[in-house]
Amino acid sequence: MTTKGSSSSAASSASGDAKIKRVLTHGGKYAQYNVYGNLFEVSSKYVPPIRPIGRGVNGIVCAAVNSETHEQVAIKKIGNAFDNIIDAKRTLREIKLLRHMDHDNIIAIKDIIRPPKKETFNDVYIVYELMDTDLHHIIHSDQPLSEEHCQLLGSPDDASLEFLRSDNARRYIRQLPQYRKQKFSTRFPNMLPKALDLLEKMLIFDPNKRITVDEALCHPYLSSLHNINDEPVCPRPFSFDFDQPTCTEEHMKELIWKESVKFNPDPPC
Repeated sequence: MTTKGSSSSAASSASGDAKIKRVLTHGGKYAQYNVYGNLFEVSSKYVPPIRPIGRGVNGIVCAAVNSETHEQVAIKKIGNAFDNIIDAKRTLREIKLLRHMDHDNIIAIKDIIRPPKKETFNDVYIVYELMDTDLHHIIHSDQPLSEEHCQLLGSPDDASLEFLRSDNARRYIRQLPQYRKQKFSTRFPNMLPKALDLLEKMLIFDPNKRITVDEALCHPYLSSLHNINDEPVCPRPFSFDFDQPTCTEEHMKELIWKESVKFNPDPPC
């Protein structure tokens, strides 16, 4: 999931854009772009300048312009989205989560491009607000992780493992090397006591014993940011009903097709 940043500049590399040709398909309803070896086929309303802006775990992202609204957008292509159930579920989960969490600080889905043919589509194109950066670039570091960076919480005791429903998961954790819990105040001597207190209440292995979201928002460390009048509450819980073992790739495909139709319904008769 991506948090919002500031608006991106409309400027782009003219020399790079000039190489990306627009080829209309399906009677002019769609357009193809070869973006440095990656074929994009999107609704024809998305026009140049087209430029690649990033690559994720499951897709490449390009910037484009919505000719109807004149706003810049980011289009992510998830290729071969239904080749396996894991990728299919990941794609649908992202769509449903972002559509569910309608909040100013969470990037919004602007469109899910409806495939030209329901029976044969295998690529998914998701259109987002265009942002300067994403969370990966903000937190990315070339520093390798070592034991000095780990396990602060120490190894969980048996009581802390009770929430795990899988015996295999409990056995796996018990066979890991044992570490003693470290004092946060010793590891982070320059942090405010209020910050350490919130950190210790959040970083607890058993999720049932962690501080709740409401409690964290009311914590003294966040008092300068807390505004009860500007903290919307989700009206209903998120449903993972599609995330069942019995769901197949074809079922995921049908559900994603329906999501695209919500953005692009059939014209009225």
